[in-house]
Amino acid sequence: MVLPLAWIVSASLQPRSDIFDVPFRWIPERVVLSNYTQAFAAAPFGTYFLNSLLMAGLATLIHLAVTSLAAFGLAHYRFPGRRFLFVAILSTMMIPFQVVMIPLYLQVRDLGWLDSYQGVIVPTAVSALGVFLMRQFMLTIPRDYFDSARIDGASDVQLFLRIALPLSQPAFAALGIFIFLEQWNSLIWPLIVVTDMNLRPLSVGLSEFQTQYGTDYGYLLAASTASVIPVVILFLLLRRQFVQGVTIGTSRG
Repeated sequence: MVLPLAWIVSASLQPRSDIFDVPFRWIPERVVLSNYTQAFAAAPFGTYFLNSLLMAGLATLIHLAVTSLAAFGLAHYRFPGRRFLFVAILSTMMIPFQVVMIPLYLQVRDLGWLDSYQGVIVPTAVSALGVFLMRQFMLTIPRDYFDSARIDGASDVQLFLRIALPLSQPAFAALGIFIFLEQWNSLIWPLIVVTDMNLRPLSVGLSEFQTQYGTDYGYLLAASTASVIPVVILFLLLRRQFVQGVTIGTSRG
């Protein structure tokens, strides 16, 4: 898993004429930074980077807010059809995105959201995986906490804000990394919805180095390396919560 990433970083620091030499030089004979400087000069990658950061960040925040509310209701309320509703939500994971892509595009077009941030963010801001992970984690929170709070007069909103959310921080960290990574690397949906160059995310901007006449691998690898950095930093900051959130709560049904 690490070798491809190491190859990208090493190749991005080599002259374009040396990238595909056999055998490959893991340690470059000549370290060049021109791939980075020229790649960022050839396209407005600063704008693409900010667009990706805004789209992925907002989508992650909306995702966490909506899925935590749904998970809290499914985990701590008893109502008719609760299990059926949960299974129905999980069943949407079996539907490939390509199946709903066209009707989703038509809805976005009718709402006038083409070439807009909301057109990229809103349709992908909720997922069944997020509801599943949050529900499974909230099931591990002892009900005694909620019962004690109810005796003290806490409302349902207070139960959610003061008990469920603080105790679910590891699950938030794990799900946040999953969603941020998925949104950061999203290509098909932004490519369909966005045609304005000023609204392109980084994933779509990388395609500018791939044309019908060839691929500029030096620039492409340099820009790809730069695009990985935010995700690596996010994981390093939240790695402890990420592991805890993934490993706790997977056995409750």
